[in-house]
Amino acid sequence: MPPHLLPEKPIETIAEYLASGGGAGIAVARRIGPLRTIDEITASGLRGRGGGGFPAGTKWASVRAAGGRTRYAVGNGAEGEPATFKDRSLMRRDPYRIVEGLAIAAFAVGAREAFVATKRSYAREATRLQRAVIELGEEGILRDLAVTVVEGPDEYLFGEEKALLEVIEGHEPLPRLLPPYQHGLFATAPAGGWESEAAEISGLAESNPTLVNNVETLAAATYILAKGAAWYRTMGTARSPGTIIATVVGDVQWPGVHEVDLGTRFNDLLDLCGGPKPGRQYRAAFSGVSNPVLPADQFDVALTYEDFTARGTGLGAAGFVVYDDTTDMVSVARELSRFLAVESCGQCPACKDGCMAITERLLAIEEGRGNDSDLGVINARLRSVTDANRCYLGTEEQNIVSSILRLFPEDFAAHLERRARPLRSLLVPLIKDITDDGEVIYDERHAYKLPDWTFHDA
Repeated sequence: MPPHLLPEKPIETIAEYLASGGGAGIAVARRIGPLRTIDEITASGLRGRGGGGFPAGTKWASVRAAGGRTRYAVGNGAEGEPATFKDRSLMRRDPYRIVEGLAIAAFAVGAREAFVATKRSYAREATRLQRAVIELGEEGILRDLAVTVVEGPDEYLFGEEKALLEVIEGHEPLPRLLPPYQHGLFATAPAGGWESEAAEISGLAESNPTLVNNVETLAAATYILAKGAAWYRTMGTARSPGTIIATVVGDVQWPGVHEVDLGTRFNDLLDLCGGPKPGRQYRAAFSGVSNPVLPADQFDVALTYEDFTARGTGLGAAGFVVYDDTTDMVSVARELSRFLAVESCGQCPACKDGCMAITERLLAIEEGRGNDSDLGVINARLRSVTDANRCYLGTEEQNIVSSILRLFPEDFAAHLERRARPLRSLLVPLIKDITDDGEVIYDERHAYKLPDWTFHDA
């Protein structure tokens, strides 16, 4: 049985980590050197687990080749995607592996300073990471690499890599214009950022290329260096190798987090969760709020980036909310649209105004106040919501709402014709915690969050 990213029991001490093989990956990296380390990551086929599935080796190579005198490496543990709890599970069970993976990445790209970022509300995870940094440092595994744990706000956009850099620098999570490999941490070169201002720059401007990887990606890198790219490719598929940590919540009997080989059928993942509730049938699933809906007749899809794309959706961060046949899809569209409208930062008016307008029209239809003109407004806004966007949020709105409109027109017709079934109360599946005994606790407070990121009283 090959080692998995999620150990059965949490690794509580550095002694337990070293006994499990910890430290072997960074030792190999230092022996073979930065370029061969990147080659090994590239040969493994490791793809980023933050949602995009971008080849990790290509990203590492681009940062190393980007020039400049200073580079940084960042581990992204600012998990805020609805229906996702895999990063927090990993930070709880094996934070040492995340920090070692960050050290490998920093060594490969030539960074002398690194950061791992999570939310300050994730106090349990932040404490575990801080302890791991201290203990790995005391063991000499980090050598001269300075690693800082950064605790940021609860906003969804904190997890967006350009906004993540802003938070590390002490600002609000407002996405920058340029990606981290072009304009990294503490850069002096102008970026066209939200808070940029006219300034004279003397001497050579520095862009400080910065590598940002999801914490699951970094943890996987430790095994790849220790065991080899060929070993890693014994799991998963040719184009999507390795394992993936998946979260499943919603209308299943046993929601939770599971690590499975890529290529596992989505239906088989749902079977690990006990299947649908008694007497019910699946209707649809969403991978977070980033990709179009996956209808139940497509649940035989393999968990790979390419197979999900071929079905017209995306694997994302493998955080799934499943809905059964008691669900009104107009309510789902409205709730997910509202989440995105609230969390949009407002830098791009087409996104903020568009998401809010779409949510308002969906609410009118849901409540029986809508008509065909509301559908017209929704479709018009969907065409423009991505105009000049700095991040992917507007595209998420477009993906979610347009796919529900296309695949579940009968639900909208029922509301417009005033014959809709009784509404079932829904919450956006934003996970506050999954307890040790498997209970999922949702963030009910988000229902009171306003578009300016403040809260009104319940």
